[in-house]
Amino acid sequence: MSGHKGKILVVDDEASIRRILQTRLEMIGYDVVKAKDGEEALLAFRREAPDLIVLDVMMPKLDGYGVCQEIRKQSDVPIIMLTALADVAERIAGLNIGADDYMTKPFSPKELEARIACILRRLLQKTSVNVIDNSRLIHLGNLKIDISKRQVYKNEQHIRLTGVEFSLLELLVSHSGKVFSRLEILQQIWGFVPEIHADTRVVDVHISRLRTKIESDPNLPELIVTARGSGYFFPRIISKKAGIAEKYD
Repeated sequence: MSGHKGKILVVDDEASIRRILQTRLEMIGYDVVKAKDGEEALLAFRREAPDLIVLDVMMPKLDGYGVCQEIRKQSDVPIIMLTALADVAERIAGLNIGADDYMTKPFSPKELEARIACILRRLLQKTSVNVIDNSRLIHLGNLKIDISKRQVYKNEQHIRLTGVEFSLLELLVSHSGKVFSRLEILQQIWGFVPEIHADTRVVDVHISRLRTKIESDPNLPELIVTARGSGYFFPRIISKKAGIAEKYD
């Protein structure tokens, strides 16, 4: 990553928010780039190659949804969206087009810092892999998961997953057969416990997106299964010797 802890692009049309986030983030070691509208955000993204983007939804010229869609055409850089919208469906709309997380305004800068640190920490995690050991390369029918390189292939075609999507898949695959509740997934992947129940829908949206990308039939999932009333699990056991998957009974 560039800079010290990383480079953050802060996009918001409110000067006070840009100023506060710049001050706080720089104090804890991040490089900060700012943009005041959607068009400026895209220019800054292409010029600065940030490690993470904090992106407001309601902005002039091009809103946050439009910015997110444009960025997702060429990059999987983590995006945390800021929204003042009250409706839950509106708040999670950004997740459906590729954002990694969202926070509602007014928000706690300290919590935002914690979420940024959690996402970037997961991106920095490196797995020590012995080249003779095949256990980090998992084959599931037409799907291949390379844990060490954090890449997924379906029918030999590379499938683009965001950092959060891969971390979610890795969590479930690495603990095949174990049911994770939505709260446990939030703690493991996002690094926080939600204050309101609606926040757990972040998990549901990411599960839905992940299923769309890796399942043969997302409406009848076989890899990421819902444990009714409990959460989600990966219903297979990974053979560490052969690097293959078998049905979980």
